[in-house]
Amino acid sequence: MQTTIRATPLALAALALMAAAGAQAQAAPADEADVKALIMQLETLKANYAQEVRRLRELDMQVQAMQARLSGKTAPVASAAGAPPPLPAGTPAAAPSADGYASSAAEAQEAKQASRRSVDDVKQQQAALFSRRFTIENSLTYARYDRKQVTLNGFLALDAIFLGNIAIENVESDTLTYNLAARWGVSPRLTLNLDVPYLARKTVFQKGGAGGSAAAIAQEETTGNGIGDVGLSGNYRLFAEHGRWPETVLTVGATAPTGRAPYGVDWKVLERDDDDFIRFAVPEQQPTGNGVWQANVGLSAVKTADPAILFANLGYIHSFARSFDDLDANPDTVNPGEVKLGGSYYFGAGVAFAFNERTSLSISFSDKLSRRASTRYRNGQWLKVIGSDANAGTLNLGITYALNRNTTLVSMLGIGLTPDAPDFTLAFKVPYML
Repeated sequence: MQTTIRATPLALAALALMAAAGAQAQAAPADEADVKALIMQLETLKANYAQEVRRLRELDMQVQAMQARLSGKTAPVASAAGAPPPLPAGTPAAAPSADGYASSAAEAQEAKQASRRSVDDVKQQQAALFSRRFTIENSLTYARYDRKQVTLNGFLALDAIFLGNIAIENVESDTLTYNLAARWGVSPRLTLNLDVPYLARKTVFQKGGAGGSAAAIAQEETTGNGIGDVGLSGNYRLFAEHGRWPETVLTVGATAPTGRAPYGVDWKVLERDDDDFIRFAVPEQQPTGNGVWQANVGLSAVKTADPAILFANLGYIHSFARSFDDLDANPDTVNPGEVKLGGSYYFGAGVAFAFNERTSLSISFSDKLSRRASTRYRNGQWLKVIGSDANAGTLNLGITYALNRNTTLVSMLGIGLTPDAPDFTLAFKVPYML
């Protein structure tokens, strides 16, 4: 028996709908997968585009900074002509990413300045920084000097027994110096400096041993304060750092004798012997300057080798002769004449390590070699002053810390390595960049 099925229009429409629904159900998973893949590709392209824009902005700020150093102008925050294209609509403003790229021109400039802050602070201490228009520096330095000297006036009997006078002399000196300095960047190659120091000194003199007895000791303390010798200098950049060649700076300056000179001061007699000979006398006031005009010339070099910064310097100080009303330390006599300090050579070298954008540590050695001074009484000949030559070597340890964008704290400890150098010095400097 054969069964016949009649296909009505309604049945055919129902079968067509069922077939379309089945086909749509089979195609939906594939279309959704394609849409998700396209969205992921779009997000990836947006992220790459934003990253490239950040790179373009950073490179643009670096180019502007280099052009500003060459032209002596301050680099603008943003350049309308060379600005990169804006981010596409719907792209969020990216924060600083882990790969080190800034999200804006201002952040790129700030990141670049932060990365060089420690290097700039070290260069500023070595007179090799020319990117600051004006800097005011306040510094406070404490120096301690303690020397003992035993003087024997007699002879040895039987090579064992000393017959005569034993004089024990001790000089202890404390000096506190406040220095106000101004640094003016005239151009990217020239900086002018003005240093105005103010000194407060205290010196304790001890003398004993009269008659061979070391127990009899006389002591006297003298003080002195006032403005010191004002200095004016200029730094000129001969060569910028390039490749293996360090940044080289020429320094030329002069020091005026504005402080109280150590010659012609009043002396106070504390002890005389039976023949009215002065045994112990001290100056009534401590000097605050050396009393003569001086000129200096020097070279300094700085080379960055991340994370280390190498620096060195050398120079010469020339002193000019000057006349005084009294050169003699004897308060009973007056002997006018001239004084000429010996020339001084100085040199030093060291290394600094930039731990981060705020902190750096430095260690260095400095030495100053001074020739003998000469004096000439009126209508007399020049005579060398025995014992006036000196060799002052110092080991320096310093820490530099950036307090904020414009202010830096510099601390320095100097340890004397030779008898002519202070026992130690402790200095604090606070440069403020305008």
